[in-house]
Amino acid sequence: MFNTKYYQLGTAPSVIRKLFAYGLEQAKIVGEENVYDYSLGNPSIPSPAKVNQSIHKIVDDVEPLKLHGYSMAPGFDDARAAVAESLSRRFDMDLNAGNLFFTCGAAPAFVAVCKALAALDNSEIIAIAPFFPEYRVFVEESGAIFKVAPADKENFQIDIDGVSAILSSRTQAVIINSPNNPSGAVYTEETLRELAGLLRAKSKEYGHQIYIISDEPYRELVYGDARVPFVPHIYENSIICYSFSKSLSIPGERIGYVCIPDRCADAQALYAAVAGASRAIGHVCSPTLMQRVIQECADEMPDLEAYDQNRRLIYSALTKMGYECVRPDGAFYMFVKAPNGDANRFSEKAMKDFNLLVVPGEGFGCPDYFRLSYCVDHEMIKRSLPAFQAMIDAYK
Repeated sequence: MFNTKYYQLGTAPSVIRKLFAYGLEQAKIVGEENVYDYSLGNPSIPSPAKVNQSIHKIVDDVEPLKLHGYSMAPGFDDARAAVAESLSRRFDMDLNAGNLFFTCGAAPAFVAVCKALAALDNSEIIAIAPFFPEYRVFVEESGAIFKVAPADKENFQIDIDGVSAILSSRTQAVIINSPNNPSGAVYTEETLRELAGLLRAKSKEYGHQIYIISDEPYRELVYGDARVPFVPHIYENSIICYSFSKSLSIPGERIGYVCIPDRCADAQALYAAVAGASRAIGHVCSPTLMQRVIQECADEMPDLEAYDQNRRLIYSALTKMGYECVRPDGAFYMFVKAPNGDANRFSEKAMKDFNLLVVPGEGFGCPDYFRLSYCVDHEMIKRSLPAFQAMIDAYK
């Protein structure tokens, strides 16, 4: 016997992974240069030089038993203190090691927070479309009910009225993700202040706090004059889930954190609940070598020029062809309206006719859009443009 729920999850890989696997197989048949794969958000720029330098230094200098042994569950005190100091300096906050709990990337951070907040048998956690599809899995695994607020398809900010309409006395948290996957939108301070005002009013009405879970793996990936507001400055009951995967191009190393500032309601108890939830999912401690690397590299920032070149090229080319898309200001994604309004059909035709792999938006909460990950080779974008032109011509 086995658990049928987990069997279904294990045998139903995401559309993103299916497309990626299809691309690998097609590359064997038609050649890698003839497959235009925009499916996976895998960083394609090198890590800052200090990352690899730090790895070499730590491996050479630290005693092996200490290098590869366990840390305490939240992480090394000095490593957490280094990250807290960096955040405090950059965002004018008073954070310390006790505000941070290191995790194996943002996903277990997010799962632990959801479990910690699922205080009622029918707790609800709200996501705002478009959203990262795995949120649904993470929230439902925590025991909470997953609810979706409609997308603001004009600017891909937040439809405040749409959020208000689905808030209830069972709502424990609202998830925000900025810069956003899949739209690349950066929520403005004005947008976030409107959301904060709504949540304060509803928290008072319902007699309990409604938290913001701010999922921020793309926080450092912004372009031009775009700025990512530090959410705890705007809404006191904000919990941050972060990963260094994108900012330092180290997704396979699995290092991130939960940050619960002191201004957050019930901060110490909430931190303990996150620790307990992390324990319950078998999270003993995050990789100790990478904790030491992050300690050395807390202030390192990515060089975004390659992503920005890709962003400008793909946005300019597709909008000139007639595709509709909000200009992305962050992350490395574009969210494009399907010419026929059916992104599943568009994606399937593009895949079969041109080996052009784009992710339909149904899983993101917007079935009439598709996502492009432009963390790819610049020349591949150029080679793919005739396929995009042929696709939109087919619908004119």
